[in-house]
Amino acid sequence: METGLVFNIQRYSIHDGPGIRTTVFLKGCPLDCWWCHNPEGQEAEPEVVVIEGRCVQCGECRVACPQEKGVRNLFLENAEKAPKPHFPEKRFLTPFSAEPPLRCTRCGACVEACPTGARQMVGRRMTVAEVMAEVVKDRIFYEESGGGVTFSGGEPLVQPKFLAALLDACRAEKIHTAVDTCGFAPQADLLAVAPRADLFLYDLKSMDEARHRLYTGISNVSILENLQALSRVHKNIWIRVPIIPGVNDNAEQLEALARCAAATSGVRQVNVLPYHEAGAYKSSRVGKPCRMENVVPPSAEFMKNVAAKFRGFGVNVKVGG
Repeated sequence: METGLVFNIQRYSIHDGPGIRTTVFLKGCPLDCWWCHNPEGQEAEPEVVVIEGRCVQCGECRVACPQEKGVRNLFLENAEKAPKPHFPEKRFLTPFSAEPPLRCTRCGACVEACPTGARQMVGRRMTVAEVMAEVVKDRIFYEESGGGVTFSGGEPLVQPKFLAALLDACRAEKIHTAVDTCGFAPQADLLAVAPRADLFLYDLKSMDEARHRLYTGISNVSILENLQALSRVHKNIWIRVPIIPGVNDNAEQLEALARCAAATSGVRQVNVLPYHEAGAYKSSRVGKPCRMENVVPPSAEFMKNVAAKFRGFGVNVKVGG
C-alpha cells in the first residue's frame, strides 16, 4: 500500500474549502515563502520542533541524545591531548534551542525523553488506510455540511503517488475532496491528479516573476502555466491569494492577480486571505529565521477594498476561507 509523510491531520476545519472538512497536511514543499504559516511542513522529512514556552531546561533531552553522548565520549577520550572541546557548544542539543546538533539523525530520543512535551517530532509515515481511518470518523459532518477532505501541506504534489491514492480512496468512500496546491509541480503529476479531485484550491502569490522569486525562492512561470493547463481539464478551481503587506498589496499587483483570475476558465471563486502572524512564532520552533518581523496584518477595511477590486473584474470573491 502507498505510504507518505504526514505532519498533521486537522479535524473540523472550516477554512480549506466548502463545509466542515478534515485537512490532511502532507510534508514537503518546494517553495520558501517568507510568510509561510506552516514552516514545519517545508522539509520533506521528519524533524524535531521545540516549543520554548514548555521547556523547563531539565536537560533530559541532552542525556537521551545518542549523538551528544558520542560527541562527549570522544571529547573525554581525547581530554588529555585536547583540554578544550573539539566541538563548539552549539553542536550539542541545548534544552531550549530549536537548533539540533550537527550530527542529529532525528531519531526522536530527545522527544521521548522530554517530560513536558517541549520537543515534538513533526512528520510521520502513514499508509493510505491509516489516513482514511481518521478521515471517515467525521463522515457525518461532511454529509451534513457539504464538506469533505482537503489535502494540503507543505505541498501535496511533492508526494504525487500518495496523493493520488488518497484521492482514489476518498472517491471510493464518496467523500468530497479538495487539493490545496501552490502549483509548482511537474505538469504531468498535476494533470494525473486533476480528474481525481473535486476541487482545487490554487495559490497565487504574485504575477511579477522577480517578486515571486524573491519572496518564495521560486519563479512563477511554471505555476502560471500549470494553472492554465489545469483550467483546460478541471472546471472547479478556487484561487487563493494571500494578501501580504509590502509584497503584493499594491494596486498594480492586485490588478494583475484579478485579471489573471478573471481570464482563467474554470475559476469559480477567489479567496483573498489576510496575512496572519502564525508562521512568525512557528518559525523559531524549527530553527528558521522570521522574515516578517513587524509586519502588521491588513485591516478588515483594507481587505474589503481588495475584494471590491477583484469584483470589479467580474470575479466571485470572498475574504478569508
